[in-house]
Amino acid sequence: MNGYERFCFNLLGRDLKARRGEYIDLRNDLTGARMNTPFEAYLATAYVSSIAVGLVAAALIGILTYALRVPEMISYHGAVPEVFYALNAYKLLIGTVVITLLSLLIFGGITYLIFLLYPGIRAGERRRNIDATLPYAINYVTAMSSAGITPDEVFRLLGQSRIYGESAVEARYVARETDFFGKDLLDALRSVSQATPSERMREFLQGAVASISSGSNLTEYFRAKARQYTLENNQQQKTFLETLGLIAESYVTAMVAGMLFLIILQSVMTILSGDANPFFLYIIIYLIVPFGSIMFVILISSMTPEV
Repeated sequence: MNGYERFCFNLLGRDLKARRGEYIDLRNDLTGARMNTPFEAYLATAYVSSIAVGLVAAALIGILTYALRVPEMISYHGAVPEVFYALNAYKLLIGTVVITLLSLLIFGGITYLIFLLYPGIRAGERRRNIDATLPYAINYVTAMSSAGITPDEVFRLLGQSRIYGESAVEARYVARETDFFGKDLLDALRSVSQATPSERMREFLQGAVASISSGSNLTEYFRAKARQYTLENNQQQKTFLETLGLIAESYVTAMVAGMLFLIILQSVMTILSGDANPFFLYIIIYLIVPFGSIMFVILISSMTPEV
């Protein structure tokens, strides 16, 4: 924990231990993301940060609202209850208080939501990285095991290699369990398999536990898994390329040919009608085309596997 997290824990953390059962998903995400902040400290930091951000935002927006006299810009012409006429003289004060309270709730709530979602996002990123690097990591493990290196040393060597990304990080946790906590290899593999966010890594580690427990040939198990995950990766890449081709065709149809057709059609209609302000043409050019292109970029980025 850093100093700020320690301060938040000392302020609220001890009172949050009873709420561990209410945040099972958050605890699992924190473990899967390999965030070293304890659950109570993280939740206390979320509470304190949300309150702090909400108060700062509310103070700034409240000052601006009062200085610019925003509530006085709002007027309503129609039948209203008599009480509103009585409160009209205090419109600036009441409006500032309402906007300040809303700012406190909105910005504080958004900050708290970000804290709750962030571990899950990091765990998802780690899961994708593990799934992408696992076949290559298992090939490395297979080569080491074929050379007669013991299983615990195999995972230690994998953890020391930086080129296998988050798969190497999981291997480092296996080595940590054996070197610093005195666990045997089976207990270390079980512990890491329960914490990893990747289903493929969990399956691989649990299979290794079963292979070691039954006295099977661990090198052959590694070799079989390397072939399996390599074939799965090839299939996933083939599927991704086919999907990417479909998206490319959709983009050309919708955002190139379709937009050109709409622009030409709208231009002709504007000329025939003599409209000097082609509003819909502006919407197509300055809103639909950029926004649609950005959506396609986000779509492709979100589905592109890590390499």
